[in-house]
Amino acid sequence: MMGARVVSWAAYAAMAAGAIAQGPPPPTYIPQTKFTTGQNVVPSFEGWLRNPDGTFTMVFGYFNRNLKEELAIPAGPDNKIEPGEMDRGQPTYFLPRRQAWVFRVQVPKDWGQKELVWTLTSHGRTEKAYAQLLPVEEITERIIMTRGNLNPGDDDPNKPPSVSIAPVEAARVDTPVTLTALVSDDGLPKPRPPAKPRPGAQSNNVDTGRPRGLTVSWMEYRGPAKVTFDAAGPAAVTDGKAATTAHFTEPGTYVLRAIANDGQLSTRADVTVTVK
Repeated sequence: MMGARVVSWAAYAAMAAGAIAQGPPPPTYIPQTKFTTGQNVVPSFEGWLRNPDGTFTMVFGYFNRNLKEELAIPAGPDNKIEPGEMDRGQPTYFLPRRQAWVFRVQVPKDWGQKELVWTLTSHGRTEKAYAQLLPVEEITERIIMTRGNLNPGDDDPNKPPSVSIAPVEAARVDTPVTLTALVSDDGLPKPRPPAKPRPGAQSNNVDTGRPRGLTVSWMEYRGPAKVTFDAAGPAAVTDGKAATTAHFTEPGTYVLRAIANDGQLSTRADVTVTVK
């Protein structure tokens, strides 16, 4: 089946009046129609980065049309990058709905106007995302770290958090694994204190309990089956650490991702876990 050509996030932003925080839905998205399961995954080209050494980085995301179903699509004929090797580190486990700026491929200085194509086939339908070095599709790390929200801009003194993941012990299907993210930050922006209810105000405007300040969220990036986290996030960072426990149902190689967020900027780190 022929794949649909997907409009990139950068091109969409150039045509629209400003960026939106979660990234644009693919053009085939129908907001009035929602499905729990049975729908396919649509890859999307988010834009390209200019690297200091003269090379370029293509940035991709995806849209899983399902509200609940999570799909495992191993690298190969149904999940491939062209030209070159099929497996370029792309996601193989797809969470529901829109996941923006999740995957990168570096191309050489002399790439020119060639296309890099990510093809995904799921539930009998094939979709493609086409990456090309068009000027209108150039983005910056700041766009990625703010998920499309450039305010207050590149001159903001806030620096992104730094995150790494402590080494993981041997994993087995019947043995949960502790994951610990090690996080540091400059303390900006200052966390907003919880809003105090005004006398006589309606009670529906209350603090939801979401952590304020520096937090960590966890997600599965690659793997043959679903990983369950005791605390997927966002969880508050305490003494430079945020931990969770991961549970595996099938053996295989998994890539798990920690995303640190200071309230404005986010960075990420991956860890590979082999489960026996």
